[in-house]
Amino acid sequence: MKPLKQPVSVLVVIYTADLRVLLIERADKPGYWQSVTGSREGEESLGATAAREVLEETGLDVARYALSDWQQQNHYEIYEHWRHRYPPGTTHNTEHVFGLMLPAPLPVVLAPDEHLASCWLPWEEAATKVFSPSNAEAIRQLPDRVAACVR
Repeated sequence: MKPLKQPVSVLVVIYTADLRVLLIERADKPGYWQSVTGSREGEESLGATAAREVLEETGLDVARYALSDWQQQNHYEIYEHWRHRYPPGTTHNTEHVFGLMLPAPLPVVLAPDEHLASCWLPWEEAATKVFSPSNAEAIRQLPDRVAACVR
């Protein structure tokens, strides 16, 4: 049996300078597309959580690329069908947003028990394909974030 999740998680938007975004499809909810997400384990830092989740879910080593903490938090109600994964009575989660810029769309190695497929999409299309409102909002911020890095 898996240990219960902490209601503290990361969302990592993986993208390229030309604003293509990696999405992965959930195995437990086919048709639900998202960026990399995952809960903190133990007392690990949020950056360590982001690095671990990216490696587990895509096979990418963040140390080779530019991982950035967007200093953004989202507080939201946990979907009813996933609440059993948290301590009893837990209804809300705090999500910390990170970005990972890659030099180009790269192939990924998915964790088969977690994800069914992956795709690289232009940011506008990616923002409409994800099921999570906070994920869609983070993707919609990409043009401004990338432009700020270029200045």
